[in-house]
Amino acid sequence: MKALIAAARDFARDEEGITAIEYGLIAALIAAVIGTAFTSVGTAIKGAFTSIAASITSGATPATP
Repeated sequence: MKALIAAARDFARDEEGITAIEYGLIAALIAAVIGTAFTSVGTAIKGAFTSIAASITSGATPATP
């Protein structure tokens, strides 16, 4: 039983795998930010193309900026 407790203590003190976990969390955060950015940009592009398609379909000229 003492050997099991000693092994558990050694495992709890081991910090070797913590760096890999931190890098994994950072990568997940970056992926979430990129996904959010692409979603918002995609929505804006979709709106622009929808506006252009509506102008083409109705025969109207698009507004110039």
